[in-house]
Parts: sequence; structure tokens; C-alpha cells
Amino acid sequence: PDYQMAAMAMAIYFRGMSFAETEHLTREMMQSGVVLDHSYLPGMKLDKHSTGGIGDKVSLVLAPLVACFGIAVPMVSGRGLGHTGGTLDKLESIPGYRVSLSREEFSEVLRSTGCAIVSSTEEMAPADAKLYALRDVTGTVDSNPLMCASIMSKKLAEGIDGMVLDIKVGTGAFLKEMDQARELAVTMIEVGKRMGKKMAAVISDMNQPLGDAAGNSLEVVESCETLQGRGPADLEEITLRLGALMLQMGGVASRQIDALNLLREKIDDGSAFRRFRDMVRAQGGNPDALSDYGLLPTASARTEIESPADGYVGAIDGEGIGTALVFLNAGRKKVGESINPAVGATGFKRIGDRVGKGEVLCVLHHDGGKDLPKAVDLLKSSFEIVSDPVDPPPLIREMLT
Repeated sequence: PDYQMAAMAMAIYFRGMSFAETEHLTREMMQSGVVLDHSYLPGMKLDKHSTGGIGDKVSLVLAPLVACFGIAVPMVSGRGLGHTGGTLDKLESIPGYRVSLSREEFSEVLRSTGCAIVSSTEEMAPADAKLYALRDVTGTVDSNPLMCASIMSKKLAEGIDGMVLDIKVGTGAFLKEMDQARELAVTMIEVGKRMGKKMAAVISDMNQPLGDAAGNSLEVVESCETLQGRGPADLEEITLRLGALMLQMGGVASRQIDALNLLREKIDDGSAFRRFRDMVRAQGGNPDALSDYGLLPTASARTEIESPADGYVGAIDGEGIGTALVFLNAGRKKVGESINPAVGATGFKRIGDRVGKGEVLCVLHHDGGKDLPKAVDLLKSSFEIVSDPVDPPPLIREMLT
């Protein structure tokens, strides 16, 4: 009954759980529904999970890249809510792309391309959906064991052999402090190991947007550019680091340096981008839109956000940027809302960059609307300009294996 589940959530929130207890909770939630079986596929079945952030389009690049090595990537992903974007929303900005596949269709896409990115179904970990709804209204969302069980029960129901985690920390992430991020990473790795899965984690910085674009169709463009070796350095770095861990898990390479070199080769020879096109085509999308960006949703107007003073970018409020885009319908305030896939921002200045007064900090892509002034003001206030030089934060804060 709801009253007992709510009481359990409250008890866990205040008392915490041991690794063994968290494992049992995760396993029961996973087994409350369908657990997929991909034994028909040769080789390892691996996935990646990110706790989300502004401009985080890593999945779009990583899945086809790793699939080039005979590792199956059956990725069940989610939609955006609040200031962080969702992988499914990005992919649905590609004309025709279907995220809702039957189990048979999911299997066929995996057989033909080695990777698929789809939405979850009510059959997978239904206990999590029920418990999560109760956590939201009882104020128990921010609980390490409950977060771990929620994420892991859904991901392990995919029928995977292992997983890499990208735990984001900073102003644009759900987790703001390093100790929170490390605690969640350690718990998820330990629970995964106890359930017989290979696990590793990267704790990465989210004190500024990842890459040069935020917003659904704009992030598809940036993903395509990255798959062709023309992407921003930070997006490429985190994708290659996570991909290298997956190649090591899959037995493709024993050393990280070798794995990194192999991944770069697949980008340089065009294999990774071709694999992405194959996946998009297999899921009903128009692969021509991945080269002719005019086929993707495009905003009607652009507004430049200018620096109010000379100086250096001292800090960026990632959550503020995400919230500004939500004002213009790039994201959702509540589940089920429709979004505008064309809205977003590009060309972000980075922490540590020197700027002059009137220099562009980012460009807002929009279709107007009554909340435009509010969004512009929030974007302006999301960049802190200081007089003294600032060191940029490291992208990779910690790696746990």
C-alpha cells in the first residue's frame, strides 16, 4: 500500500541503507517487471548512465561509437524534466525517429546496428515508477540508496553485463557537491558488482554547459559534428573516457591509452558516424537530417547575450541557463508537457575566458514568446564576470573502477 511504501521511503531517507540492503531493494525493484534477455547477441552488452546536465548529449555519440567494436549497447533512456535535457527529446527532434519500440523491434535494431536508444516501458521496473512518484510528494528524492535503486533497477532491467556511470557535479547538475557525487558513484558501483555486473564511474564537472550547444535539435547537430571529429574538446574528452572504460570492460583493449586510440580511429575513418546514421534509420528517423541540418527543427530568431563588462568569466550558473531555456519551452516544468525542439543556446563562453564589454557570451535560439525577456535576463545573470583571471575547472574530477 502507498502508506507503507511512503513510510519505507521516509525510513530509508533518514536511516540510510547498507550496500546489502540497497542491493536487495534494487534487485526486487528490477524483478518487479520484465528483465530483457539479449543472449541472442554475441559479445558483451554494456550501457552508460549519466545523472544529467546542461548540454549533455554524450549518449548520442557514445552508443554508436562503442557499437563499432562488437559491443551491443541496448540503451533505455529518459526524457528531460526541469533544467536538464533528456536524450529521448534530443533524438525525437530528428524527423521520424521512434523511441517507443516493441521488444521485437528493439531486438531487431540491436541485431542490425549493435545499438539502440529507446524509451522505457511500463513493463520495466514498475515498482520504481510507483516508488518514485511517492518520493516526489514525500520529500525523499534526495536519498543516496533510493537514487541508486531507482537508476540501477531500470538500467539492469535492460539485460546488460555492465555499465559505466557519468556522475555530474556542479551548478548545472542535480548533485551540487563532490561528496554527494562520490557517495552515489561508490554505492552504484558496489551494488552493480554485487549483482554480477562490471562497473566503473567517471565524476565529471557540470559547473558549465557541456559542449557548445544546449537544446534538443542543436545538440543533435553537435553530436553529428563530434562523430565526425569536429566537435568541442570537452564533449569529445568525456565521451572518449567513458568509451575507453567500455572497451576495457568488453575485452577490446586492456589499457586505456589503447582504447582511446581505437575510439579515435573509428571517428576518423567515418565508422562511428555511419553507425549513428544506421541506428537513426533503423528507428524510423531520416538519416539525411544528420548531414543536412536544415531538415532539423530550426528556431526563427536569435538573440545575442552580451557581457556587461570587461573581465573574465568567473562562474556560470548551469541551472540558470537550463531554467532560461525551459521558460522558452526547450524543456518541461512537469511530466507530459510538449516542448519546442528548436529552442536552445550555442557558443557558450567558458569559465576562465577573457571577455570584453559587449562581447557575446552565448546566442539564444528562440521563437519569441511572452517569457523571452525573462529568459534573456536569466541568461545574462547566469554568467559572472570578474576582474581577475580564473583557472578553468577540470572536466574529469575523479574516476572510479
